[in-house]
Amino acid sequence: MLAFCFFVAAPILDSMPQSHAPTRQSLRQPLRRARRALDEAARRQKQHAILHTLIRHPRLQAARRIALYWPADGEVDLKALLKLAPHVWRLYLPVLAHGSRLRFAPWNTQTSFRANEYGIPEPQASPGAFMRPSQLDVVLMPLVGFDDHGNRLGMGGGFYDRSFAFRHARRLWRKPLLIGVAFELQRCPALPTAAWDVPLDGILSERGLTLFHRT
Repeated sequence: MLAFCFFVAAPILDSMPQSHAPTRQSLRQPLRRARRALDEAARRQKQHAILHTLIRHPRLQAARRIALYWPADGEVDLKALLKLAPHVWRLYLPVLAHGSRLRFAPWNTQTSFRANEYGIPEPQASPGAFMRPSQLDVVLMPLVGFDDHGNRLGMGGGFYDRSFAFRHARRLWRKPLLIGVAFELQRCPALPTAAWDVPLDGILSERGLTLFHRT
């Protein structure tokens, strides 16, 4: 199902022919601009609300291995979690593996970094320290847009979809819990989907954490 995000002017939608229905690529640019345009005071307030939910929600408190991401392009910044997280949490960051899938390296105050091909810092770790995607309890995923059905619009590289493609093998998985992290301004009524998409189990925004019931 195709639909437009809420911030697009209604007169434009009414006059747009069906052949110009939005694609993923056409949705990314306005969503990214809106995310980057968020002023710093509002950004700090919203990120504080997101972090508050994150460290207090019972479902997340029960986790042990949590993967997050290094923010870029105006994404929600969760780096404060390193100081706020309870000691029982082990934190991980994604590392590109052979340019197609993600592995997850431990992140702590002693971690050293190097930039990947996209200029995003990645932790350096010994081979035995990496976690496979299926070994994680919770994965906090960045995104460009999301909808109320758990569909996620990413940057277009497909790294998360390929890394968690094993979720397609069964209808129900106990872990990891895949949670998209975003500002409410990134919410869309519905997003274009593809067969290879791995849906989210929940969405975390300044409004709180919404978990979807998968059947």
